[in-house]
Amino acid sequence: QVQLVESGGGTVQPGESLRLTCTIFGTGLERACIGWIRQAPGKEREGIVGMSLRDDKTIYEDYAKGRFTISRDSATNKVYLQIDNLKPEDTAVYYCAADLTSYLHTVSVWYENWGQGTQVTVSS
Repeated sequence: QVQLVESGGGTVQPGESLRLTCTIFGTGLERACIGWIRQAPGKEREGIVGMSLRDDKTIYEDYAKGRFTISRDSATNKVYLQIDNLKPEDTAVYYCAADLTSYLHTVSVWYENWGQGTQVTVSS
């Protein structure tokens, strides 16, 4: 059984940065793909980035390249999402999710295990 817990969201002003944390609990995750996905008000979920726990390879959606950075600390089972130069359109609930069978992707519907999400609000 896999459990994911997000933290680090909040309300920030445009141009500021945030680092979101996903703490992962469970076993059998050595070959998993961990993704960050967001859902803005009134919109569908959209993938941001995926990371393979096999080899730390990453894949970003085009819009996320440059301002979003995924990283992990394998010793503490945490995966991070650094978001720089935040914009009002980044306002959303941010989720981390795990796909235990696929290698590497950002497709939200392929992830089977989800955290509860953390709210990020960007407002002046």
